Amino acid sequence: MKFIADFHVHSHFSMATAKNSDLENLYIAAQLKGISVIGTGDFTHPAWFAEIKEKLTPAEPGMFRLKEKYSRLCDQEVPKSCRRTVRFMLVSEISNIYKKNKKVRKNHNLVFLSDFDQAENFIFKLDKIGNIKSDGRPILGLDARDLLEMLLETSEAGFLIPAHIWTPWFSVLGSKSGFDSINECFEDLTSYIFAVETGLSSDPQMNWRVSALDGLTLVSNSDAHSPLKLGREANLFNTELSYFAVKSALKSGDPERFLGTLEFYPEEGKYHLDGHRNCNVRYWPQTTREKGRICPVCGKPLTLGVLYRVEELSDRPEGIKPKKYHSFQHTIPLVEILSEVLKLGPGSKKVMGNYRYILKKLGSEFDILTTIDKEIIETAGIPLLSEAIMRVRQNKIDLLPGYDGEFGRIKIFNTDERNKLQGQNALFNLETPNPKFKNERDSGR
Repeated sequence: MKFIADFHVHSHFSMATAKNSDLENLYIAAQLKGISVIGTGDFTHPAWFAEIKEKLTPAEPGMFRLKEKYSRLCDQEVPKSCRRTVRFMLVSEISNIYKKNKKVRKNHNLVFLSDFDQAENFIFKLDKIGNIKSDGRPILGLDARDLLEMLLETSEAGFLIPAHIWTPWFSVLGSKSGFDSINECFEDLTSYIFAVETGLSSDPQMNWRVSALDGLTLVSNSDAHSPLKLGREANLFNTELSYFAVKSALKSGDPERFLGTLEFYPEEGKYHLDGHRNCNVRYWPQTTREKGRICPVCGKPLTLGVLYRVEELSDRPEGIKPKKYHSFQHTIPLVEILSEVLKLGPGSKKVMGNYRYILKKLGSEFDILTTIDKEIIETAGIPLLSEAIMRVRQNKIDLLPGYDGEFGRIKIFNTDERNKLQGQNALFNLETPNPKFKNERDSGR
């Protein structure tokens, strides 16, 4: 069966996460988004693991489902048009900070296990090394290579995926504290690394420029710190629902089973370009090199972004594909598109109300963003929405790239285009309010 998976999420026990980042709300959000498999996130945190064991029960091999007494109530919050089977996999992110080859290394890694007993054993081992209770994503003075060895000793079924491999801080290839290759990090255990997470600030096409990544499956996940951020990036599979089928598809890279990824526009990521946010300095790599990588305002080294780092390690020009690769599609979250269309903040009541209405009428978010015909989207009665989604599908948008921790900004319509399209809508009477939505909102449903 074909399904969408997002493995990298966080619970309310991680720093800077939403209070409603619990299993119930992740379950609801997965259905709204159109996602069938999600990571539990943070299973190494003892209190979160206790919630996991309380609320989840084994389903297909290595998969878990929300117990009926919880799912029954959650399903009432999901429009029938979006309801689907949702499964969880045991996944946790570990922050490794350690010294290697006379340099401090800081990288994040996703660890996967297939049952509660293995997870408990792994938690017990980590608890002997450092504090795993203060943060859902534990910070450990443990070499990433040794973390992988510990995982493999815990279970042959376990596997590790280096997280957001290009971000300046906390990644295996990052400019601040990473390595120049996967092999330099994992040494004799490198053969056990068969997939890497590209992160929000890069896409597969950028990664294809680095031949050292050939043969690794490029995955994409949301790194969601709140349920609504689920699915910012995701993976497409065509396998049975099974931990072992997912692992096999990732390990083999079989294009019939791992179908590719749904991607953020990399320019929208927080670390795409170089610069200093506080100095309002944002540079493309060529300018950064011309400036000697120094900020002209404060005189300190610039934060080198993902694009710079990719170019630094690349050995292929843009546009060249490796022999083995997977397709991908750029998307923008529906809430952000509605924010642009309605000219309101993404968290505003009107944007969120329209979001829920559209899902109820048309189906899950990913179906709306990627497959539903323009004419059907137009039946929702929201001016400019169908045109906006078509432009996103066709990469016909403008983006001000992110840098030094600041997300990039999207622009789908300029003022003249907006006025022209709204005039056309008025001419053909496409701008009438949707009375059904108004009634639903007024009745408080």
